[in-house]
Amino acid sequence: MFHLGWFVGSGFSVQSWNDTWSGVGRKEWMKADLYIDMARSLERAGFDYMMFEDGLLVPDTYQGSMEHYLGKAMETPRNDPTALIGILGRETKHIGLIPTMSTSFYPPFMAARMIATLDHLCDGRAGANLVTSSNHGAAMNFGLDQHYEHDLRYDMAGEWIELVSQLLASWEPDAVVFDDEKGVFADYRKVHQIHFEGKYYKSRGPLNTPPGPQGKPVICQAGGSGAGRKFAAANADTIVCVPLGLEAMKDYRDDISRQMVEAGRDPKDCKVMYLVNPVVADTERAAREIYDARRAARQSDDFLHQAFATMSYFSGIDFSQFDPDEPMPDLTGKVNGHQSSMARYAKDGEGKTLRELALGQDVVESIELVGTPEQVAEKMGEAMEYVGGDGFLLANSIDRRSVATIADGLVPALRRRGLVRSEYEFEHFKDNLLAF
Repeated sequence: MFHLGWFVGSGFSVQSWNDTWSGVGRKEWMKADLYIDMARSLERAGFDYMMFEDGLLVPDTYQGSMEHYLGKAMETPRNDPTALIGILGRETKHIGLIPTMSTSFYPPFMAARMIATLDHLCDGRAGANLVTSSNHGAAMNFGLDQHYEHDLRYDMAGEWIELVSQLLASWEPDAVVFDDEKGVFADYRKVHQIHFEGKYYKSRGPLNTPPGPQGKPVICQAGGSGAGRKFAAANADTIVCVPLGLEAMKDYRDDISRQMVEAGRDPKDCKVMYLVNPVVADTERAAREIYDARRAARQSDDFLHQAFATMSYFSGIDFSQFDPDEPMPDLTGKVNGHQSSMARYAKDGEGKTLRELALGQDVVESIELVGTPEQVAEKMGEAMEYVGGDGFLLANSIDRRSVATIADGLVPALRRRGLVRSEYEFEHFKDNLLAF
Protein backbone atom coordinates (compact mmCIF):
# COMPACT_ATOMS: atom_id res chain seq x y z
CA MET A 1 0.00 0.00 0.00
CA PHE A 2 1.00 3.62 -0.37
CA HIS A 3 -0.02 6.89 1.26
CA LEU A 4 -2.02 9.81 -0.13
CA GLY A 5 -1.79 13.47 0.69
CA TRP A 6 -3.07 16.69 -0.87
CA PHE A 7 -0.82 19.65 -1.53
CA VAL A 8 -3.03 22.70 -1.00
CA GLY A 9 -1.31 24.98 -3.49
CA SER A 10 -1.45 28.68 -2.59
CA GLY A 11 -2.35 27.61 0.96
CA PHE A 12 -5.21 29.41 2.68
CA SER A 13 -5.81 31.64 -0.30
CA VAL A 14 -7.73 32.19 -3.50
CA GLN A 15 -8.19 28.86 -5.22
CA SER A 16 -10.07 28.36 -8.51
CA TRP A 17 -12.08 31.57 -8.21
CA ASN A 18 -12.56 32.15 -11.95
CA ASP A 19 -12.96 28.60 -13.27
CA THR A 20 -16.11 26.86 -14.46
CA TRP A 21 -16.61 24.86 -11.25
CA SER A 22 -15.40 27.45 -8.75
CA GLY A 23 -18.84 27.93 -7.23
CA VAL A 24 -18.79 30.97 -4.99
CA GLY A 25 -15.00 30.84 -4.62
CA ARG A 26 -14.50 34.53 -5.24
CA LYS A 27 -16.70 35.33 -2.24
CA GLU A 28 -15.68 32.58 0.16
CA TRP A 29 -11.94 32.20 -0.40
CA MET A 30 -11.10 33.72 2.99
CA LYS A 31 -13.60 31.46 4.79
CA ALA A 32 -13.12 27.90 6.02
CA ASP A 33 -16.13 26.30 4.26
CA LEU A 34 -14.37 25.03 1.12
CA TYR A 35 -11.56 23.50 3.17
CA ILE A 36 -13.96 21.91 5.65
CA ASP A 37 -15.81 20.20 2.78
CA MET A 38 -12.50 19.20 1.24
CA ALA A 39 -11.05 17.81 4.47
CA ARG A 40 -14.17 15.72 5.11
CA SER A 41 -14.08 14.32 1.57
CA LEU A 42 -10.39 13.45 1.77
CA GLU A 43 -10.86 11.91 5.20
CA ARG A 44 -13.65 9.73 3.81
CA ALA A 45 -11.15 8.66 1.15
CA GLY A 46 -8.47 7.79 3.72
CA PHE A 47 -5.94 10.51 2.89
CA ASP A 48 -3.06 10.80 5.33
CA TYR A 49 -2.90 14.57 5.26
CA MET A 50 -3.53 17.96 3.74
CA MET A 51 -0.47 20.21 3.53
CA PHE A 52 -1.03 23.94 3.18
CA GLU A 53 1.55 25.98 1.29
CA ASP A 54 2.23 29.51 2.50
CA GLY A 55 4.12 32.71 1.70
CA LEU A 56 4.96 35.91 3.51
CA LEU A 57 4.92 38.68 0.92
CA VAL A 58 3.20 40.23 -2.07
CA PRO A 59 5.82 39.51 -4.76
CA ASP A 60 7.06 42.13 -7.19
CA THR A 61 10.08 40.38 -8.74
CA TYR A 62 8.71 40.06 -12.28
CA GLN A 63 9.00 43.38 -14.13
CA GLY A 64 9.56 45.01 -10.73
CA SER A 65 5.80 45.11 -10.25
CA MET A 66 3.04 43.46 -8.20
CA GLU A 67 0.74 43.55 -11.27
CA HIS A 68 0.88 39.90 -12.37
CA TYR A 69 0.91 38.51 -8.84
CA LEU A 70 -2.09 40.48 -7.64
CA GLY A 71 -3.90 40.43 -10.99
CA LYS A 72 -3.78 36.62 -11.21
CA ALA A 73 -3.77 35.89 -7.45
CA MET A 74 -0.32 34.31 -7.79
CA GLU A 75 1.49 33.64 -4.50
CA THR A 76 -0.85 36.17 -2.90
CA PRO A 77 -3.07 36.81 -0.98
CA ARG A 78 -2.22 34.36 1.82
CA ASN A 79 -4.16 34.02 5.04
CA ASP A 80 -2.37 32.38 7.97
CA PRO A 81 -2.91 28.60 7.59
CA THR A 82 -2.29 27.87 11.28
CA ALA A 83 -5.62 29.51 12.14
CA LEU A 84 -7.40 27.32 9.57
CA ILE A 85 -5.82 24.14 10.93
CA GLY A 86 -7.49 24.71 14.29
CA ILE A 87 -10.90 24.93 12.60
CA LEU A 88 -10.33 21.86 10.44
CA GLY A 89 -9.22 19.90 13.48
CA ARG A 90 -12.66 20.35 15.00
CA GLU A 91 -14.46 19.38 11.81
CA THR A 92 -12.55 16.11 11.19
CA LYS A 93 -11.48 13.06 13.16
CA HIS A 94 -8.65 11.30 11.34
CA ILE A 95 -6.87 13.26 8.62
CA GLY A 96 -3.51 14.91 9.35
CA LEU A 97 -3.30 18.69 8.98
CA ILE A 98 -0.05 20.47 8.10
CA PRO A 99 0.44 24.25 7.90
CA THR A 100 3.64 25.73 6.53
CA MET A 101 5.99 27.56 8.90
CA SER A 102 9.14 29.48 8.02
CA THR A 103 12.16 28.59 10.13
CA SER A 104 13.73 31.87 9.05
CA PHE A 105 10.97 34.08 10.46
CA TYR A 106 9.11 32.09 13.12
CA PRO A 107 10.97 32.44 16.43
CA PRO A 108 11.52 28.88 17.74
CA PHE A 109 9.63 29.42 21.00
CA MET A 110 6.56 30.78 19.19
CA ALA A 111 6.73 27.96 16.65
CA ALA A 112 6.96 25.25 19.32
CA ARG A 113 4.03 26.82 21.19
CA MET A 114 1.94 27.02 18.02
CA ILE A 115 2.74 23.43 16.98
CA ALA A 116 1.85 22.12 20.45
CA THR A 117 -1.36 24.15 20.54
CA LEU A 118 -2.47 22.86 17.12
CA ASP A 119 -1.74 19.29 18.13
CA HIS A 120 -4.01 19.73 21.16
CA LEU A 121 -6.76 21.29 19.05
CA CYS A 122 -6.49 18.51 16.44
CA ASP A 123 -6.31 15.65 18.97
CA GLY A 124 -2.88 14.56 17.82
CA ARG A 125 -3.24 15.20 14.08
CA ALA A 126 -1.12 18.32 13.52
CA GLY A 127 2.11 18.72 11.65
CA ALA A 128 4.39 21.48 10.38
CA ASN A 129 5.82 21.93 6.90
CA LEU A 130 9.14 23.63 7.47
CA VAL A 131 10.50 26.02 4.87
CA THR A 132 13.39 28.44 5.04
CA SER A 133 11.61 30.96 2.74
CA SER A 134 13.44 32.22 -0.29
CA ASN A 135 12.49 35.75 -1.25
CA HIS A 136 14.29 38.95 -0.28
CA GLY A 137 10.92 40.69 -0.13
CA ALA A 138 9.78 38.35 2.64
CA ALA A 139 12.99 39.02 4.55
CA MET A 140 12.38 42.75 4.26
CA ASN A 141 8.95 42.26 5.85
CA PHE A 142 10.77 40.99 8.92
CA GLY A 143 13.29 43.80 9.14
CA LEU A 144 16.17 42.38 7.09
CA ASP A 145 17.78 44.12 4.14
CA GLN A 146 17.91 40.84 2.25
CA HIS A 147 17.41 37.16 2.95
CA TYR A 148 20.09 34.90 4.37
CA GLU A 149 22.19 32.90 1.89
CA HIS A 150 20.60 29.58 0.84
CA ASP A 151 22.83 27.07 2.64
CA LEU A 152 23.09 29.32 5.70
CA ARG A 153 19.30 29.20 5.95
CA TYR A 154 19.47 25.42 6.25
CA ASP A 155 22.23 25.59 8.85
CA MET A 156 19.98 27.90 10.84
CA ALA A 157 17.00 25.58 10.26
CA GLY A 158 18.93 22.64 11.69
CA GLU A 159 19.55 24.54 14.91
CA TRP A 160 15.97 25.86 14.86
CA ILE A 161 14.42 22.38 14.81
CA GLU A 162 16.81 21.22 17.52
CA LEU A 163 15.63 24.04 19.79
CA VAL A 164 11.96 23.48 18.93
CA SER A 165 12.36 19.77 19.70
CA GLN A 166 13.92 20.52 23.08
CA LEU A 167 11.14 22.96 23.93
CA LEU A 168 8.51 20.37 23.02
CA ALA A 169 10.30 17.89 25.29
CA SER A 170 10.70 20.33 28.18
CA TRP A 171 7.60 18.79 29.79
CA GLU A 172 7.99 15.13 30.66
CA PRO A 173 5.09 12.98 29.38
CA ASP A 174 3.66 12.54 32.88
CA ALA A 175 4.27 16.10 34.11
CA VAL A 176 0.55 16.93 34.19
CA VAL A 177 -0.82 14.97 37.16
CA PHE A 178 -4.28 16.46 37.86
CA ASP A 179 -3.95 15.50 41.51
CA ASP A 180 -7.32 16.61 42.90
CA GLU A 181 -6.52 15.46 46.43
CA LYS A 182 -3.36 17.55 46.69
CA GLY A 183 -4.64 20.31 44.41
CA VAL A 184 -1.68 19.97 42.02
CA PHE A 185 -2.06 20.45 38.28
CA ALA A 186 1.50 19.69 37.17
CA ASP A 187 4.60 18.35 38.89
CA TYR A 188 7.14 21.18 38.65
CA ARG A 189 9.99 18.68 38.95
CA LYS A 190 9.02 17.27 35.56
CA VAL A 191 9.02 20.59 33.69
CA HIS A 192 12.51 21.76 32.77
CA GLN A 193 14.31 24.86 31.66
CA ILE A 194 16.51 23.93 28.71
CA HIS A 195 19.04 26.81 28.64
CA PHE A 196 19.65 26.28 24.94
CA GLU A 197 22.41 28.41 23.44
CA GLY A 198 23.45 27.79 19.87
CA LYS A 199 25.11 29.74 17.10
CA TYR A 200 21.89 31.39 15.91
CA TYR A 201 19.30 30.89 18.67
CA LYS A 202 19.01 30.64 22.38
CA SER A 203 16.15 30.06 24.76
CA ARG A 204 15.75 29.45 28.45
CA GLY A 205 12.54 27.42 28.30
CA PRO A 206 10.49 25.59 29.34
CA LEU A 207 7.61 25.83 26.87
CA ASN A 208 4.61 27.34 28.63
CA THR A 209 2.22 24.69 27.31
CA PRO A 210 2.53 20.92 27.57
CA PRO A 211 3.20 19.09 24.31
CA GLY A 212 0.24 17.73 22.37
CA PRO A 213 -0.80 14.09 22.09
CA GLN A 214 1.96 13.31 19.57
CA GLY A 215 4.71 14.92 21.62
CA LYS A 216 6.56 16.15 18.58
CA PRO A 217 4.08 16.56 15.69
CA VAL A 218 4.77 15.36 12.16
CA ILE A 219 7.52 17.32 10.40
CA CYS A 220 7.14 17.81 6.65
CA GLN A 221 9.80 19.24 4.35
CA ALA A 222 10.30 19.77 0.63
CA GLY A 223 13.93 18.75 0.33
CA GLY A 224 15.14 19.45 -3.19
CA SER A 225 18.57 21.06 -3.05
CA GLY A 226 21.57 19.34 -1.49
CA ALA A 227 21.17 21.28 1.75
CA GLY A 228 17.42 20.71 1.70
CA ARG A 229 17.76 16.96 1.25
CA LYS A 230 20.26 16.73 4.09
CA PHE A 231 17.91 18.65 6.40
CA ALA A 232 14.91 16.54 5.36
CA ALA A 233 16.77 13.26 5.80
CA ALA A 234 17.76 14.25 9.32
CA ASN A 235 14.44 15.70 10.49
CA ALA A 236 11.39 15.00 8.32
CA ASP A 237 8.63 12.46 8.84
CA THR A 238 7.34 13.08 5.32
CA ILE A 239 9.02 14.71 2.32
CA VAL A 240 7.43 16.48 -0.64
CA CYS A 241 9.29 16.17 -3.93
CA VAL A 242 8.74 16.49 -7.67
CA PRO A 243 11.52 14.66 -9.56
CA LEU A 244 10.57 14.29 -13.22
CA GLY A 245 10.02 10.73 -14.41
CA LEU A 246 10.29 7.27 -12.87
CA GLU A 247 14.07 7.06 -12.88
CA ALA A 248 14.44 10.44 -11.17
CA MET A 249 11.78 9.44 -8.64
CA LYS A 250 13.64 6.24 -7.81
CA ASP A 251 16.97 8.06 -7.56
CA TYR A 252 15.43 10.55 -5.15
CA ARG A 253 14.08 7.85 -2.83
CA ASP A 254 17.41 6.00 -2.93
CA ASP A 255 19.32 9.18 -2.10
CA ILE A 256 17.04 10.08 0.80
CA SER A 257 17.28 6.53 2.16
CA ARG A 258 21.08 6.70 2.04
CA GLN A 259 21.18 10.06 3.77
CA MET A 260 18.73 8.90 6.44
CA VAL A 261 20.97 5.95 7.25
CA GLU A 262 23.93 8.34 7.50
CA ALA A 263 21.87 10.44 9.92
CA GLY A 264 21.20 7.39 12.07
CA ARG A 265 17.58 6.97 10.97
CA ASP A 266 15.55 4.13 9.48
CA PRO A 267 14.41 5.08 5.94
CA LYS A 268 11.00 3.58 6.72
CA ASP A 269 10.43 6.35 9.27
CA CYS A 270 10.08 9.03 6.58
CA LYS A 271 7.47 8.90 3.85
CA VAL A 272 8.54 10.33 0.49
CA MET A 273 5.53 11.73 -1.40
CA TYR A 274 5.70 12.59 -5.11
CA LEU A 275 3.72 15.51 -6.47
CA VAL A 276 1.22 14.57 -9.17
CA ASN A 277 -1.80 16.14 -10.85
CA PRO A 278 -4.08 13.30 -12.06
CA VAL A 279 -6.63 13.94 -14.78
CA VAL A 280 -9.48 11.47 -14.32
CA ALA A 281 -12.66 11.10 -16.39
CA ASP A 282 -15.25 8.51 -17.42
CA THR A 283 -13.25 7.49 -20.48
CA GLU A 284 -9.60 7.70 -21.47
CA ARG A 285 -10.55 9.90 -24.42
CA ALA A 286 -12.42 12.36 -22.18
CA ALA A 287 -9.49 12.53 -19.77
CA ARG A 288 -7.06 13.08 -22.62
CA GLU A 289 -9.23 15.89 -24.00
CA ILE A 290 -9.18 17.62 -20.61
CA TYR A 291 -5.42 17.20 -20.36
CA ASP A 292 -4.81 18.43 -23.90
CA ALA A 293 -7.12 21.40 -23.36
CA ARG A 294 -5.11 22.40 -20.30
CA ARG A 295 -1.89 22.15 -22.29
CA ALA A 296 -3.38 24.19 -25.12
CA ALA A 297 -4.47 26.90 -22.70
CA ARG A 298 -0.84 27.31 -21.68
CA GLN A 299 0.20 28.36 -25.20
CA SER A 300 -0.57 32.05 -24.86
CA ASP A 301 1.24 35.28 -24.08
CA ASP A 302 -0.83 35.64 -20.93
CA PHE A 303 0.33 32.28 -19.63
CA LEU A 304 3.91 33.08 -20.63
CA HIS A 305 3.82 36.12 -18.36
CA GLN A 306 2.44 33.95 -15.55
CA ALA A 307 5.16 31.36 -16.08
CA PHE A 308 7.89 34.01 -16.05
CA ALA A 309 6.35 35.55 -12.95
CA THR A 310 6.53 32.16 -11.24
CA MET A 311 10.14 31.63 -12.33
CA SER A 312 10.99 35.11 -11.09
CA TYR A 313 9.38 34.35 -7.73
CA PHE A 314 11.24 31.04 -7.38
CA SER A 315 14.61 32.47 -8.33
CA GLY A 316 14.46 36.05 -7.07
CA ILE A 317 15.59 37.12 -10.57
CA ASP A 318 13.42 39.15 -12.93
CA PHE A 319 12.88 36.97 -16.02
CA SER A 320 11.45 39.86 -18.02
CA GLN A 321 15.06 40.91 -18.71
CA PHE A 322 15.71 37.77 -20.80
CA ASP A 323 14.85 37.17 -24.47
CA PRO A 324 12.17 34.46 -24.47
CA ASP A 325 13.43 33.13 -27.81
CA GLU A 326 16.94 32.53 -26.50
CA PRO A 327 18.06 29.56 -24.36
CA MET A 328 17.63 29.52 -20.60
CA PRO A 329 20.33 31.79 -19.14
CA ASP A 330 23.03 30.28 -16.96
CA LEU A 331 22.08 31.29 -13.42
CA THR A 332 24.70 29.20 -11.64
CA GLY A 333 25.61 30.85 -8.36
CA LYS A 334 23.02 33.59 -8.79
CA VAL A 335 19.92 31.93 -7.29
CA ASN A 336 19.30 32.39 -3.59
CA GLY A 337 15.73 31.14 -3.79
CA HIS A 338 14.26 27.75 -4.77
CA GLN A 339 17.45 26.12 -5.99
CA SER A 340 15.94 22.71 -6.75
CA SER A 341 13.14 24.26 -8.83
CA MET A 342 15.58 26.35 -10.80
CA ALA A 343 17.92 23.40 -11.27
CA ARG A 344 14.99 21.49 -12.76
CA TYR A 345 14.24 24.40 -15.09
CA ALA A 346 17.88 24.41 -16.19
CA LYS A 347 17.92 20.66 -16.82
CA ASP A 348 14.60 20.59 -18.66
CA GLY A 349 15.58 23.66 -20.67
CA GLU A 350 18.47 22.00 -22.49
CA GLY A 351 17.95 22.46 -26.23
CA LYS A 352 14.91 24.68 -25.72
CA THR A 353 14.22 28.37 -25.84
CA LEU A 354 13.11 30.06 -22.64
CA ARG A 355 9.64 30.41 -24.15
CA GLU A 356 9.42 26.66 -24.91
CA LEU A 357 10.61 25.82 -21.42
CA ALA A 358 8.18 28.16 -19.67
CA LEU A 359 5.15 27.07 -21.69
CA GLY A 360 5.92 23.37 -21.37
CA GLN A 361 6.98 23.16 -17.72
CA ASP A 362 4.71 21.66 -15.06
CA VAL A 363 6.14 22.05 -11.58
CA VAL A 364 3.61 19.73 -9.88
CA GLU A 365 3.79 16.63 -12.07
CA SER A 366 6.37 13.92 -11.41
CA ILE A 367 4.64 11.59 -13.89
CA GLU A 368 1.70 12.00 -16.25
CA LEU A 369 -1.49 10.43 -14.91
CA VAL A 370 -4.35 10.65 -17.41
CA GLY A 371 -7.26 8.25 -17.94
CA THR A 372 -10.16 6.53 -16.26
CA PRO A 373 -9.98 5.92 -12.50
CA GLU A 374 -8.97 2.30 -13.17
CA GLN A 375 -6.24 3.27 -15.62
CA VAL A 376 -4.77 5.95 -13.37
CA ALA A 377 -4.93 3.68 -10.32
CA GLU A 378 -3.06 0.96 -12.18
CA LYS A 379 -0.36 3.38 -13.31
CA MET A 380 0.06 4.79 -9.78
CA GLY A 381 0.49 1.27 -8.39
CA GLU A 382 3.06 0.34 -11.03
CA ALA A 383 5.00 3.58 -10.49
CA MET A 384 5.14 3.19 -6.73
CA GLU A 385 6.25 -0.43 -6.98
CA TYR A 386 9.10 0.61 -9.28
CA VAL A 387 10.39 3.70 -7.51
CA GLY A 388 10.13 2.36 -3.95
CA GLY A 389 8.55 5.53 -2.67
CA ASP A 390 5.79 5.87 -0.14
CA GLY A 391 2.95 7.67 -1.86
CA PHE A 392 1.62 10.58 -3.85
CA LEU A 393 0.82 14.16 -2.94
CA LEU A 394 -1.93 15.42 -5.23
CA ALA A 395 -1.66 18.99 -6.43
CA ASN A 396 -4.91 19.26 -8.40
CA SER A 397 -6.89 22.47 -8.65
CA ILE A 398 -9.17 22.95 -5.68
CA ASP A 399 -12.92 23.12 -6.12
CA ARG A 400 -15.60 20.75 -4.92
CA ARG A 401 -15.90 18.98 -8.29
CA SER A 402 -12.15 18.39 -8.52
CA VAL A 403 -11.98 16.99 -4.99
CA ALA A 404 -14.96 14.68 -5.61
CA THR A 405 -13.34 13.35 -8.79
CA ILE A 406 -10.40 12.14 -6.72
CA ALA A 407 -12.11 11.16 -3.46
CA ASP A 408 -15.11 9.44 -5.05
CA GLY A 409 -13.65 8.37 -8.39
CA LEU A 410 -9.93 7.62 -8.20
CA VAL A 411 -9.64 6.46 -4.58
CA PRO A 412 -12.27 3.68 -4.88
CA ALA A 413 -10.29 2.32 -7.85
CA LEU A 414 -7.11 2.40 -5.74
CA ARG A 415 -8.91 0.61 -2.89
CA ARG A 416 -10.16 -2.13 -5.19
CA ARG A 417 -6.51 -2.88 -5.92
CA GLY A 418 -5.54 -2.80 -2.25
CA LEU A 419 -3.19 0.12 -2.91
CA VAL A 420 -4.46 2.55 -0.25
CA ARG A 421 -6.09 2.23 3.15
CA SER A 422 -9.78 1.55 3.56
CA GLU A 423 -9.80 2.83 7.15
CA TYR A 424 -7.56 4.57 9.65
CA GLU A 425 -5.85 2.23 12.08
CA PHE A 426 -4.70 4.74 14.67
CA GLU A 427 -5.82 7.83 16.50
CA HIS A 428 -2.79 10.02 15.81
CA PHE A 429 -1.37 11.35 12.55
CA LYS A 430 2.19 10.08 12.98
CA ASP A 431 1.02 6.56 13.83
CA ASN A 432 -1.12 6.39 10.68
CA LEU A 433 1.80 7.68 8.64
CA LEU A 434 3.99 4.87 9.99
CA ALA A 435 1.32 2.17 9.67
CA PHE A 436 2.83 0.89 6.39
